[in-house]
Amino acid sequence: MERQRLYDEMNLMPVRLIQETDIRKSVTLAEAITAMEEAFVAYSYKKANVPPVVHLDVPEREGEVHIKGAYIHGAGEYVIKVASGFFENSRRGLPVGSGLMLVFSSETGYPEGILLDNGYLTELRTAAAGAVAAKYMANKNVEQVAILGAGSQGRFQLEALAAVRDFRRVKIYDHRTINITNYLNDMNDRVKAILQPANTVSDAIDGSSIIITATTARKPLVRGEWIHPGMHITAVGSDDPEKQELDADVFGRVDRVIADSISQCVRLGEIHHAIEHQTLREADIDGELGQVIAGDVLGRQNEEEITLCDLTGVGVQDAAIAGLVFRKAKADDLGKEV
Repeated sequence: MERQRLYDEMNLMPVRLIQETDIRKSVTLAEAITAMEEAFVAYSYKKANVPPVVHLDVPEREGEVHIKGAYIHGAGEYVIKVASGFFENSRRGLPVGSGLMLVFSSETGYPEGILLDNGYLTELRTAAAGAVAAKYMANKNVEQVAILGAGSQGRFQLEALAAVRDFRRVKIYDHRTINITNYLNDMNDRVKAILQPANTVSDAIDGSSIIITATTARKPLVRGEWIHPGMHITAVGSDDPEKQELDADVFGRVDRVIADSISQCVRLGEIHHAIEHQTLREADIDGELGQVIAGDVLGRQNEEEITLCDLTGVGVQDAAIAGLVFRKAKADDLGKEV
């Protein structure tokens, strides 16, 4: 009888169901950037538990699914995130990305929230991480930015960068011309800069102080010979071992290499490929982004340094953004309890 009573009480505990429209209302870009700073510090200083990423491919539909989770010590919740990218969707007129985040009580383990964000929070937290990398690693004076990849993350990255750096001009490259056209139409009024199409990757990089790679490329796009002093590179797209945006010879030019997670980046991401091609050793990685934020590792020593941050996406980011959204939505009574 006692067990049945406990089960009955558990079943009566409400779970807050929060739709994307309410999620977008509940958190700002500035709040997301701050949350990412705190998350990376927690990760680098062993104040978070983060299991390995689970990758699930659905090759018949050009689909990839990433499952990530984390618990930040002292938080009232832990989070499991499922994010998918089904690239055939673009040919069907459907969004490529989707997903949800599940929030559980860290006291009881019971589910407390279902965030039906359709991948929005993954986009937001990834862009916020890019902004954090630029904030601590890019030069202060920026004339031109190169965005490689005119998809949704390329849009998010530019808006997030504008929150931490001023710039006059942006060159956008994508292997599909229509994507560049749509990007220019969407973004012209969202940032205070001149947006220009680039015909080639090298054209986009020429004259740029910051390069952001946000593609699904499986063959390198950026070559070492195009890299020049003072440049900062934020590599975003390589989130599994098969993806690669930077040629390994880029690492022969870079002065400072920072990872979001060293243990993860040596298994996937740009650092993984550089180590495989012997243009970088694990010992050559200067540190993690959390250490840079905390001030224990320099993100940049001078204006001439070439810096690179490899962002492969860490579950602690999802725990931080989902926890923030859940708490704010609950306080504002957004969503509904079921």
